[in-house]
Amino acid sequence: MDTTQSVVPTAITLAANEGRALWHLGALLVFKALGSETNGQFWAFEGLADHNMAVPLHVHDRDDEFWYVLEGEIAFYIGDEVRTLTAGSFAYVPRKVPHTFQIRSETARWFGVGTPAGFDQWFFETGEQAKSLTLPPPPPPPDADALNTLVASLKAYGTDTLGPPPTR
Repeated sequence: MDTTQSVVPTAITLAANEGRALWHLGALLVFKALGSETNGQFWAFEGLADHNMAVPLHVHDRDDEFWYVLEGEIAFYIGDEVRTLTAGSFAYVPRKVPHTFQIRSETARWFGVGTPAGFDQWFFETGEQAKSLTLPPPPPPPDADALNTLVASLKAYGTDTLGPPPTR
């Protein structure tokens, strides 16, 4: 007799501005779903950042990502292609494809989903609980030790850092 049971996820409904809010690398991230709530299927958040935000070039070995731009302009660097997306635009980034993004407008909002879940925990390990639903104070420039710690933390989640963020 098979005694294993799969956990049936509970439906999630959240209003605007509801969720677990983090300040992370200069952005406000409001998580709408975590892997612990979706039986490990996915995580999802709404992000807000200003034009100073750009993430290092990286590649995920375990995760696919989906991005939907809600407001503003975001340049997505996916493989050898660069596309500037505006409100209503969508990007799919399969695992093992190098990518990054950079906010091009004064501010931008987007909705991101990662599947399977797991990488969502990295944000909570490396971010801080938001004190308000606003952009965080600008982070100080990271020193070499802080960068090495961040790169190592990404590696633990199957993500390799390949290069610096894009420049304007």
